[in-house]
Amino acid sequence: MTSTLDQTDIRILQTLQENSNLTNKELAAAIHLSPTPTFERVRRLEREGYIRKYQAVLDADKLNCGFIAFCFLKMKQHSYENGVKIMEAVQTIPEIAECYNISGDYDFLLKIYSKDMKEYQRFILRILGDLDCIGSLSSSFVLGEVKATHSIPLYS
Repeated sequence: MTSTLDQTDIRILQTLQENSNLTNKELAAAIHLSPTPTFERVRRLEREGYIRKYQAVLDADKLNCGFIAFCFLKMKQHSYENGVKIMEAVQTIPEIAECYNISGDYDFLLKIYSKDMKEYQRFILRILGDLDCIGSLSSSFVLGEVKATHSIPLYS
C-alpha cells in the first residue's frame, strides 16, 4: 500500500529526477531537510515503488549508436499468443530501448538505436524479420533530438 506524497516527497522526487547521483547529504541540503529524515523518505519512496531505479544516461552518438528509429509494428493476426511473442522478443533485443503496446493503426511502437541506416536495415531484416507474428511495420527516423527526458511532471 502506498502512502500519499507530501511537498517534501515531491521535492525529493524532482531533485532526484534532475540528478540521481547526489549523495544523501547533498539531497538533504537541496530540499532543506536534515540527512536522516531525507534518507528515510528516499528509502520509503523506493520501497513503495515511486523510485523504480537509478540509471546513467549515456551519449548514443559517442557510443556509435546515435541513429534512432521509431518502428511501428502491426501483428500478423490479433491474438494473445502473437502479442506475447512480440512482448517477450523485445525483452531480449538490445537495440530496442523502448516498446509500447499502442492503440490505433499499429499495435506496438519501438524505439530502436542503431549505428546507421545500413545497420538498421540489417536489424529489420535479420531480427524483426525473423518474428513470424509481425504482419507489417513502418519506420520513422529521428532527424534531430529536440527534447529527451525521462522526467515525469510532478504535481502537488
